Amino acid sequence: MKPLRKDISPGTAVRIVQKQDQRSGKLTEGIVADMLTKSPSHPHGIKVRLETGEVGRVQSII
Repeated sequence: MKPLRKDISPGTAVRIVQKQDQRSGKLTEGIVADMLTKSPSHPHGIKVRLETGEVGRVQSII
């Protein structure tokens, strides 16, 4: 089960999958800067922007 929006906030350490990495499943670790998904949940994961500027969908919370 993917983490819900209520479980993620700016400053949370997460693993995301970026758009270009969806086929390979490569995960990127980082700290959430902005929440981009407005709904409470999303089947592919909540979309966030990391402090590094990378955008992707949260697969797990570290």
